[in-house]
Amino acid sequence: MARAWIWLLLLIPAALPAQSSPTGYVGSNVCRTCHPDVWFTFYKNPHFKSIASGKLPPDRTGCEGCHGPGKAHVEAGGGKTTIPHAFSLMSQDQILNACLRCHAPDFGKANIRRSVHTQNDVVCTACHSIHHSPTPRFLLAMPQTQLCYTCHGNIRAQFDMPSKHRVNEGFMDCSDCHNPHGAFPPTWRMGQRPRMVEQAITNQEACFKCHTDLIGPFVYEHPSVAVEGCEQCHNPHGSMNAKLLVRPVVFTLCLECHNGGASGTRNMGVDIQSARHNLLDPKFRQCTTCHVRIHGSNADQYFLR
Repeated sequence: MARAWIWLLLLIPAALPAQSSPTGYVGSNVCRTCHPDVWFTFYKNPHFKSIASGKLPPDRTGCEGCHGPGKAHVEAGGGKTTIPHAFSLMSQDQILNACLRCHAPDFGKANIRRSVHTQNDVVCTACHSIHHSPTPRFLLAMPQTQLCYTCHGNIRAQFDMPSKHRVNEGFMDCSDCHNPHGAFPPTWRMGQRPRMVEQAITNQEACFKCHTDLIGPFVYEHPSVAVEGCEQCHNPHGSMNAKLLVRPVVFTLCLECHNGGASGTRNMGVDIQSARHNLLDPKFRQCTTCHVRIHGSNADQYFLR
């Protein structure tokens, strides 16, 4: 039954005469004559809703909504130079402006003009295949992970490390943490924050979208977490060390901050070389054995149990 409706959708408009408007718009049915490969699957394209609704003006409907009025193109028998907006001949800025005619109100794309991608001439058609997308979502030119790896080869190597986020396994996507269209500046880490990172609720790091048990607020905050963020201790994409840590041994990571001695301002007044914190003794080198609430605690200022 579904297949019959598809053929009905394709065949019925053929019986309708093509009406040319004074502004040069001929309608998408005329385009189907020469571009059947695009039209045959266009009903599955999100842009098809501009035709299905029947409520939008000609310059926002179907093929001509993106490519401009097609009268001259039809009369000339085709050719890229006879269509107002042939994307293969347009500059990067022109392509961006064409897409933003409809997509600018989307909050996720509103900062795209200042994004790192746009600044490096990566525009919509570099990632999206509008007519022949092989992916079921977002009209991507290829599966999202492969698409991002096309440019970010160094990140691909990190996802092959022993401790990693499961992107290659399909458990999550790059866009779960990153906004490829440009993220707005948050308050955490300010100018030092990673590029294009999406915010979690209440302007928090993207990590807290999944790690909600660590979001706080806590009575006793760990300054490293609250001020410098997760990346101070963890490599978010992948690491050779357990738990995505930036160092292989826990106490060496802690000593990056807690190295001030009894009078040190960075050590909360705890002498790390005393009888109770003698790091020459191996049993004291696993800091998180005692300081288990290292991300923040509601019970103890030293993050004990």
